[in-house]
Amino acid sequence: MNPETVFSASSAAATVGWIALVVVPGRHWANLLAGLVIPMMIACVYTVVVVLNWKGSPGGFGSLHDVSLLFSQPWVLLAGWIHYLAFDLVVGGWEARDARASGVPHLLLVPCLLLTFMFGPAGLLLYVVVRAVKSPARITAL
Repeated sequence: MNPETVFSASSAAATVGWIALVVVPGRHWANLLAGLVIPMMIACVYTVVVVLNWKGSPGGFGSLHDVSLLFSQPWVLLAGWIHYLAFDLVVGGWEARDARASGVPHLLLVPCLLLTFMFGPAGLLLYVVVRAVKSPARITAL
């Protein structure tokens, strides 16, 4: 298997999770799929990619230059992408669960989910702002 195939399969799986969060809100199975099952499947792929490809990769996390070197390897770059896919989907699942519990309308949640899907932390920031406006007494730690 090559990195492009793993990239495509992982991205498709994550997209299924995001579609479930947006299209079938409030369904237990959709949140379970998007908030746990798919991220865990992606986490398994991530773990295999890291275990098989990390050793001997140049670079590291000590500087931006080292990170650039590290991610110059296709398999390590893929691991980074899969890391984003899994964690962003977990955040999206949390946003969906928290929105239901906090009374945030789904129509206000959808832009947050889309932004989290595309730009992770910016979507989380938007969701926290929306939640603060819609349910100010409910602000708690993530």
